[in-house]
Amino acid sequence: MSLTALVVDDEPHIRRVAELAIRATGCKVISACNGEQAWEEIQVNCPDILVSDVQMPKIDGIELVRMIRATPAIANLPVILLTAKGFELHQDDSEQTRACEIICKPFSPAALSRRVHQILASRLARTASTV
Repeated sequence: MSLTALVVDDEPHIRRVAELAIRATGCKVISACNGEQAWEEIQVNCPDILVSDVQMPKIDGIELVRMIRATPAIANLPVILLTAKGFELHQDDSEQTRACEIICKPFSPAALSRRVHQILASRLARTASTV
């Protein structure tokens, strides 16, 4: 079974780097340029992990994750948030998002690839142990 990652960033070059890094893990990658488009993709494709920028137009990354956490069928979707260096999440935002990781941009593509692989491998192991 192929796993799917959704990459969301309003900066095309950042989105492309993240897509390439995640494809290196063997995941299928779908992408969106803002939170609104990402929400539509989530409804249709139900990804296995979300990698999202925080600061975006329309629906930002924090609001997108709040919407996910409020939807029981996808509330446990693993999330990695990408944020501009120097942009700090408020503690309330950090707690509400329950992000697996918060990564500052610019980021190492290899480190992102490793982290996505670790999160998905851990999730698959937990799923296998409950079957």
